[in-house]
Amino acid sequence: MAETDESEALRLLETAVVSMGGQRRTGQHEMTRQVADAIEAGRHLLVQAGTGTGKSLAYLIPLIVHAQNSDKPALVSTATLALQSQIVGRDLPRLLKSLEPELDRPIDIALLKGRGNYVCKHKTDGGFPEEDDQESLFLMGEDAAVTHPSPSTGPGTALGREVVRLREWAAETETGDRDELRPGVSNKAWRQVSVTAMECLGAQKCPVAQECFSEQARADAADADIVITNHAMLAISAFEGLAVLPDYEVVVIDEAHELQDRVTGAVTGELSASLITAAASSMRKHTNASVEALSAAGRYFENSITGIPSGLMSAGLNEEQEQALSLVREACRVALSDSKQEAGGTPDGGKQTARSRVAAILELCERIINATNAGEVVWATRASTFSPGVGYSAPDESQPAILHVAPLSVAGKLRSGLFEDHTVILTSATLAIGAEFGPVAGGLGLAGPGAPSWTGADVGSPFNYPQQGVLYVAGHLPAPGRHDNAAQLEELELLLKASGGGALGLFSSRRAAEEAAELLRRKVDFPILCQGESTMAALIEQFGAEPDTCLFGTLSLWQGVDVPGNSCRLVTIDKIPFPRPDDPLTTARTRAVAKAGGNGFMGVAATQAAVKLAQGAGRLIRSDDDRGVVAILDSRLATARYGGFLRAALPPFWSTTDRDTVLGVLKRLATSDET
Repeated sequence: MAETDESEALRLLETAVVSMGGQRRTGQHEMTRQVADAIEAGRHLLVQAGTGTGKSLAYLIPLIVHAQNSDKPALVSTATLALQSQIVGRDLPRLLKSLEPELDRPIDIALLKGRGNYVCKHKTDGGFPEEDDQESLFLMGEDAAVTHPSPSTGPGTALGREVVRLREWAAETETGDRDELRPGVSNKAWRQVSVTAMECLGAQKCPVAQECFSEQARADAADADIVITNHAMLAISAFEGLAVLPDYEVVVIDEAHELQDRVTGAVTGELSASLITAAASSMRKHTNASVEALSAAGRYFENSITGIPSGLMSAGLNEEQEQALSLVREACRVALSDSKQEAGGTPDGGKQTARSRVAAILELCERIINATNAGEVVWATRASTFSPGVGYSAPDESQPAILHVAPLSVAGKLRSGLFEDHTVILTSATLAIGAEFGPVAGGLGLAGPGAPSWTGADVGSPFNYPQQGVLYVAGHLPAPGRHDNAAQLEELELLLKASGGGALGLFSSRRAAEEAAELLRRKVDFPILCQGESTMAALIEQFGAEPDTCLFGTLSLWQGVDVPGNSCRLVTIDKIPFPRPDDPLTTARTRAVAKAGGNGFMGVAATQAAVKLAQGAGRLIRSDDDRGVVAILDSRLATARYGGFLRAALPPFWSTTDRDTVLGVLKRLATSDET
């Protein structure tokens, strides 16, 4: 049977490639074979496929073969909305059209997101009264503006006009999916027409449940053959056991190098005194419950964390903090008990929202109190301010503290909630460091006693990296400092002038990118764009359209730029992308690895840096015709003991540390017809 399904997948691949006018790629063929075999055998697979392999086709075809013989949908999970949209809007429709004559029956696809991505019909109909501390934007229609004039919230304001448009769109849309709204709206406006999972009345209580876009999306997913979703939904399913996904057998996790961080982010909670105050205010307005105890407990909690330093709370909670959290927890329980919905009562959106806020605080108190025993980490942060040209300031220690709680490791939950009962295919262009999948697999629950078995496969890349690209490591530069990076900027200036622009500058911080852009604009005669000056989509579009324009930015550009051709002939990286040394979760995970006898730095910080470095360097070669240079201005890659480990994750470019050689290469690229 395995051989039959594998053969069928490969046959359909050949048909699709011919039908869509593509060309046969060895790596794509091998990946299709590996995925088909893993699905049929029920075996977990980690498959690294370099840029240009065509990996979406390579895993979608085996899923189609599987779907024809299964009564359960298969899932595809992505980290980014861009890839999600690409699969649903382009890859799958084109593929299914090309294969239509070869399939036994039509294949149904569905897109499933979290509830907050869909407009709430009950809320737009006025079913959720607004809070005193929120602007009543969605009620400010054209008629309302006459009888309820408001200089700050009426449709005459940009925000008010957004909400008027949202209400009109909600009456017309067939899906209610925010991503189908063009042009988009601000997050503040969207909050007026959407609900969180906890705020939702639920299908049994909501008076417009039959019209609910979120419920319809779930119903469509349950009936579909292939469902496209995201890593956050996988996290909720694995960690909380909620039925947010249809019952499935097989899942392909694309952009799998992001899974650990996305899952961690999805289950990280935060608690502050202001959240407790807002919850108490909401309960006071929408229920008959007494909230004096909750308000008093919130003040006690605020006093207990006043003055604590930002960062990891290594010693755990002190007696006062634990007592304060216990008081908040008990006050939440009383408030929830006193505000229960009467049997047969009319559903009340305001009451539901109020109760959901209190329930969320109750859960956070439980998690923070029990963090040590539950394998979770607690840390404190404070707000930072952002100034144009300066960037984010250091946290203001005079501001109120916010407590955060997150799992020390997501491995155990992923093992039990994801890998135990499903066949999982993980794929990315950066899953292995050198030939080793172990460092990434370990963070996902695939290492250690009791770990499920898996196989790893690297199907390579269609690109000839040694002939298409040069890796330049500026080993002569001083190691980057936190404040004095003059030598790096001088080196960057030389590189930009030699290439005549066409550079993607990847920086370790927003401030570093902005400072470099400001300085170098005075020294070069070609445009330099900088992240934050326009939307990301607009910046990338302009960068791709203008061969001599440069684009500077930080983390989102390390993974979000796909610009083939001569517009991106130079990629520069100012620093090895290690996690911040003061990042509490990284610190805790590093200590945990060291305590278990491992090398905490290599197991956590260096592994994360290697994957991100490979992602950044991967922006250079995006097609068979691309040529260029990746220049890393951090000498530690050449001089530090861990340099070899990091370089092993990079594409196999021809490498050098000689500046003159690289400047010569860039000058030839700038004048070559090939660029």
